[in-house]
Amino acid sequence: MPLFKDQLLREIHLEETPQRIVSLVPSQTELLVDLGLEENVLGITKFCVHPAHLRDEKEIVGGTKSVHLDEIKAIHPDIILCNKEENTAEMVEELEKIAPVHVSKMHTLEDSYVLIEQYGELFQVAKKASELIKSIQQEHRNFQKIIADKPIKKVAYFIWKDPYMVAGGNTFIDYLLHENKFENVFHEISRYPEVELQNLPDLDYILLSSEPFPFSEKHIKYFEEFVPKEKIKFVDGEYFSWYGSRLEKAFSYFSKWHETEN
Repeated sequence: MPLFKDQLLREIHLEETPQRIVSLVPSQTELLVDLGLEENVLGITKFCVHPAHLRDEKEIVGGTKSVHLDEIKAIHPDIILCNKEENTAEMVEELEKIAPVHVSKMHTLEDSYVLIEQYGELFQVAKKASELIKSIQQEHRNFQKIIADKPIKKVAYFIWKDPYMVAGGNTFIDYLLHENKFENVFHEISRYPEVELQNLPDLDYILLSSEPFPFSEKHIKYFEEFVPKEKIKFVDGEYFSWYGSRLEKAFSYFSKWHETEN
């Protein structure tokens, strides 16, 4: 096997193509399935909800921030798949005592294409990986044409309540907001800052995400004290934060959202 490097440029030493996979990132689990590797995925997290049947068929080894190392070890994985944001550095260090660990890093569409290509090489499914990348790229081009004449809107994208938290700069969400011609009013603050509703700057929309906190209609009352109700919009968080094969459907979702809400 050739020497592989992950998206943190860490070297991964493999003697043969990995057959037994533990995936600790929901969007990467979905990607593996769409690359035809479902049978090879033996361990997942409780948050790996797509496809839905996986949680009934695979070993649940914990969450994304905390896993059961003994359960992972019992699976005898050939490789463990992590993400720089989803999983902690301490976790990766412990997991490397069990098996080689691939860590992804996601900020842009190009990062997603690199990850898909790396999985294609790692698991010998390069043709499927290439076809998926081309499909996402075409969907992206189609969306760019649709949104070309849309005006830029100032937004705050909420991901959490108690405390209120938003997506800031240096995140994949921020990147996709920009692709939607949304100006993230918290772009200059890195990662996921806490905010006070009474201190919100002037904006066109408050976007309430479906995940990780499941905002719903009942939460509107907390926001309309500070902004008009018509500025409060709901978005599917999976399409703004999941990468990999989820992106193949994301741009169609974005197009329909703009048609409905603008």
